[in-house]
Amino acid sequence: MASLLNTQLLQSRILFAILVCFTMAFCENIRYTIPEEMELGAFIGNIATDAGIEVKQLSVRRFRISSESKKQYLDVNLNTGKLYVKERVDREELCEQSFSCVLKLEGVVQNPLKLYRLEITILDVNDNSPVFQKSEINIEISELMPVGVAFPLPSAEDADTGSNSIQSYKLSPNEHFSLRLQSEGTKTDSPELILERPLDREQQTTHRLTLTAFDGGKPRKIGTAHLIITVLDANDNAPVCEQNIYQITTPENVPKGALIVKVTANDLDEGLNGEVTYSFNDHTPERVRELFSLEARTGEIRVAGVVDFEEAENYQILVQAKDRGTNPIPGFCKVLLKVTDINDNSPQITTSSPSSIISERASPGTAVAFFKVTDRDSGKEAEVYCRITTGSPFKLNNSSKDYYTLITVSEIDREQTSDYNITIICMDRGTPPMLTKKTIRVYVSDLNDNPPQFTKQSYTLYVKENNVIGASIGSVSAFDSDSEENAQLVYSILDVVVRGLPVSSLVSVNPVNGVVFARRSFDFEEIRTFQLQVQVKDAGSPPLSSHVSVHIIIVDQNDNAPVVVSPLPNKGTAIEEIIPRSADSGYLVAKVTATDVDSGSNAELSYHLCHPTDKSLFTLAIETGEIWTIRHFLPKDPLRQKIVIVVTDNGTPSLSATVTIYVSVQENGKHIASNIAMLGTAGSWKEDFKIYLMITFAITSLLFLLAIVVLGIKVHKSRKDANGYCCCWSTALFSHRDSTIGTQKASVNIHMPPNYAEMYDNETLSRSSRHVIGEDSAMNDFMLPNLCGVSAPLVNIKTDSRATTEDGKISNFMDRNITEFHEICGSRQWNLEQSSMVRCPSGQYTLDKNAMELDHGRFMEIHSHAL
Repeated sequence: MASLLNTQLLQSRILFAILVCFTMAFCENIRYTIPEEMELGAFIGNIATDAGIEVKQLSVRRFRISSESKKQYLDVNLNTGKLYVKERVDREELCEQSFSCVLKLEGVVQNPLKLYRLEITILDVNDNSPVFQKSEINIEISELMPVGVAFPLPSAEDADTGSNSIQSYKLSPNEHFSLRLQSEGTKTDSPELILERPLDREQQTTHRLTLTAFDGGKPRKIGTAHLIITVLDANDNAPVCEQNIYQITTPENVPKGALIVKVTANDLDEGLNGEVTYSFNDHTPERVRELFSLEARTGEIRVAGVVDFEEAENYQILVQAKDRGTNPIPGFCKVLLKVTDINDNSPQITTSSPSSIISERASPGTAVAFFKVTDRDSGKEAEVYCRITTGSPFKLNNSSKDYYTLITVSEIDREQTSDYNITIICMDRGTPPMLTKKTIRVYVSDLNDNPPQFTKQSYTLYVKENNVIGASIGSVSAFDSDSEENAQLVYSILDVVVRGLPVSSLVSVNPVNGVVFARRSFDFEEIRTFQLQVQVKDAGSPPLSSHVSVHIIIVDQNDNAPVVVSPLPNKGTAIEEIIPRSADSGYLVAKVTATDVDSGSNAELSYHLCHPTDKSLFTLAIETGEIWTIRHFLPKDPLRQKIVIVVTDNGTPSLSATVTIYVSVQENGKHIASNIAMLGTAGSWKEDFKIYLMITFAITSLLFLLAIVVLGIKVHKSRKDANGYCCCWSTALFSHRDSTIGTQKASVNIHMPPNYAEMYDNETLSRSSRHVIGEDSAMNDFMLPNLCGVSAPLVNIKTDSRATTEDGKISNFMDRNITEFHEICGSRQWNLEQSSMVRCPSGQYTLDKNAMELDHGRFMEIHSHAL
């Protein structure tokens, strides 16, 4: 029944959750009062209701309770919000003898970050009985001790406080002694044994008593100690202290060996009975013995350990004084030592985490971290102010006395700074001031706010034609200032059409590293260059991308041999060239023209003479392919010559083509006929050019005919008695030039035989030369008709010879550099030099190397002479 009443009494003392909330800048206070020694799992209060948080938000916002102590006494059920006891709560263990015992905890939630300060007041329960330090107390009292002498007794100790602590003492009934309680201010009264009647050793040498201590709990608990009092004979004067109580004040951290106080006691006896020695009373706590030392002869109390105000503010030292006589009677005194505080403790910075994470672009005023600052000193020395180092986008906000918030003051860009080491400096106001530094690392989480960037504005990649399919032809590279998945890049090709084909069928790109691969074998002659767009995209949300132009250039390889395009065989027959026997040195036999569909050095062609019938007769211009005669034909020379031309390119390896030309040597008349025949049998690819020439000749002939008619009428009127003239060629006006000079002007690349000068310098060469209208094979045998007078002889521009007229006369050869064209119209002879003009009655004409065209200018009149 008593147990049931005790349980009901304990339950009646439990104060249900008393929540006192007040609003501050960042936290709220929640207070509860609970008794100690509650059962594990006992309900204290609903933290969700008291904090104003929905129960489901506790887990979502990761509510947690942190404490400065090593034990987690309380915890929260995140599913129900109930605050319950997790570990045994012993008030004596937490607060020892303190009058007030408050367990301070911190509750933290995130998103947004908020702090709740929990103050749990622990009520004392009478769960500890009074206990004496020793179960037996031995006291020696002289039989001569006068009545009324007090003997201090050891106090019992009770871990409980308040009404549950020791309230009274009781001594077992006897006729010699009584019990008296001596007040010690704030402390519990100390018991003293009072001698009520004189002792007689002869009647009773030992007295056994029981000392009982009572606390104020309900029910009351007791503690007992046995007093064994031995009655001594002889010495009848005890030492007496000058002061029963010494009150001393000393600062903490007094150096070892420093004098605290000197205790003095006097004994009226003489000799050994008057010599006093000092010692700690048997009831002096062990901690006092560790901190202080007592000189037995002098009574000096000195510092032996470290006196710390934060450990204890007051010390009680019991000193016993004895003489050296037989059966000495002790005297007692107390030293009450008060320790004053000095600034010997640096501020303490407590954070829930050594690091924090904040998103970049967070708005100013965003809370980054909370921390608590405490100082174990007291008074002014415990006043602390904090600051952070400059140069960061953060500042401190002092939300309350002990709590600070680290908040942002400007936007944060992770690409500029990815993390910050914020050094917190806290300093107290003591003398000298003491400070503490602590670094909080703030990490900036990345946002996808930077698109990828290519390392170049455009790329040019080269690939040789006939490449291997799948081979790498280059790469593109990009970077992203963001981090993690926001910097994970993927390359791709934007599909466009290149010459009717999707670009994805031509090349591909590795999505990871940007390496470009060929998906087909390229042909330089088919496609030489094309352009594509490469896109790079990050893996952020939303993803960002960039584009770059990539120019693909196909590099030529020498995979095409030269092709001879001129001269071509006529309908599959061999290539035939006809030259007159009268052709002198420097005569253009033919011009070989070839082409190569490659490019660059692979298309640089050179012409080489190979296996001619007579090496001393022909030479070849390496760069132009022109075949020239070195000398004039001799009677001993064969009338049919074979010339093999090899055309090579400059590639590696070099490719070549050959063409064989048969040169027939004929008399002049036959040559003219052959040339005229060739005009009619030219290839189809020269038909247009021939038509243009025929139209030009027809117009020119018509104009000449009109000019002759007009001029003839005019001459007839002015010279009626004049005789008619026939058209003829004046041989007196031909220029004479050395054949060697003519050959040199024919081409700068003509190859001359090494013995050419030796063989032909002394030989009399013909002075006639030729005038070349053009390099085309269709123009090699071009015949210019001269319609004037009775009949117009045909002039072969290629051979610079004149066809036979009706009277059988042959014209002389014209000089290679100066063409003298003579027309006899009526009684006048006209001279046509190179780049000069002839005026006829119907107009003016110019004859150049390639064609004749109508022009206006001056003319020269030359009188003709009879041949």
